[in-house]
Amino acid sequence: MISRIDLRGDALPEGGALRDLLPRAEFDVEAALEKVRPICEDVHHRGTAALIEYAQKFDGVELSQVRVPAEAIKVALEQLDPAVRAALEESIRRARIVHRNQRRTEHTTQVVPGGTVTEKWVPVERVGLYAPGGRSVYPSSVVMNVVPAQEAGVESIALASPPQKEFGGLPHPTILAACALLGVDEVYAAGGAVAVAMFAYGTEDCLPVNMVTGPGNIWVAAAKRYFTGKIGIDTEAGPTEIAVLADSTADPVHVAADLISQAEHDPLAAAVLVTDSAELADAVERELEPQVAATKHVEDRIKPALAGKQSAIVLVDSLEDGLKVVDAYGAEHLEIQTADAAAWAARVRNAGAIFVGPWAPVSLGDYCAGSNHVLPTGGCACHSSGLSVQSFLRGIHIVDYTRDALAEVTHHVVTLAEAEDLPAHGAALKARFGWKVPQA
Repeated sequence: MISRIDLRGDALPEGGALRDLLPRAEFDVEAALEKVRPICEDVHHRGTAALIEYAQKFDGVELSQVRVPAEAIKVALEQLDPAVRAALEESIRRARIVHRNQRRTEHTTQVVPGGTVTEKWVPVERVGLYAPGGRSVYPSSVVMNVVPAQEAGVESIALASPPQKEFGGLPHPTILAACALLGVDEVYAAGGAVAVAMFAYGTEDCLPVNMVTGPGNIWVAAAKRYFTGKIGIDTEAGPTEIAVLADSTADPVHVAADLISQAEHDPLAAAVLVTDSAELADAVERELEPQVAATKHVEDRIKPALAGKQSAIVLVDSLEDGLKVVDAYGAEHLEIQTADAAAWAARVRNAGAIFVGPWAPVSLGDYCAGSNHVLPTGGCACHSSGLSVQSFLRGIHIVDYTRDALAEVTHHVVTLAEAEDLPAHGAALKARFGWKVPQA
């Protein structure tokens, strides 16, 4: 059901050579880019008419309008299962606690007497948030996108989710109910690259945005790449991943369950166990069979994901080697199921989010840990972070110098300007002092 990669016996290679030995899904955004390009430009030129046509083509629904009526959002909340509502409210509450503490404050540094630099943090004015709606419905992604944007102080928030045939062309009602709980009333029935193009270019109904965030399929990732530079993006999210670093103290029932929980997302989802215990590896393999048989989405998602080239049990000589492997892998989600798990977790350098010990499974982070589940994939955790309040803030430096403070440093500025053969830079200071360089 799942392959093995045996890295025992020899010294582990470094850097890219080690990464090349590890499993990873094939996810060719560049190839998808050529297919989404004409779609994006069609939305640019035809606006809402193109959105309606693509809803018929891709989603099989006939729309008369793309923006979701306010009444539909209200009704979705009224009809929401009380237990689901309570769970969403708790998810929102915990996410707010964590994200509120991420907000940066303005800080002024006195560089010299009379010379200060202030860094202020300004939220993006308008954002477009995407909530997937293909194989599964993700109201949790609504929470994870909206909460940090709101806590950052974004004034204008729009959300898009694919139209659903079984709900009359509206996004899934649980998505709409989550929007109602969060106070988001600008919602569009649009999916994939079409939604990203709508946000980037704007239409008759939707004003253009400054930034688009949210997970999605390869078409969403390709559209984000297409518009990079025109709008800000969070990340080009690829297939979801879990890596588990475990030793002989780990419970194979827990490890197997957590691998399966990620595999049920998508046939390209990656489930990787890194362990120095062959006994644990054997026990996890034995445990996978009955747990997979007892759940849903087996043939179309879980089995292909576990059997795919992106998933494996990786055997290493020691936890030290295991740490090198998971750092090279840079997982979206990394669980540490070892003795003294917190100490090992503290040494990890590359991961989107780290889950410590047997009582912090990835599923907790997906919904109710308070952390954000919009995380870097495909090894991007070595250079990128998950979605947070900072994603929606821009740092702006405010430089304030007096005449004396400028005079004191002018000779250095002029010297550096001339060293770079940019004499007009220095002249901009000389002009303020009668074209003479003040004495230091």
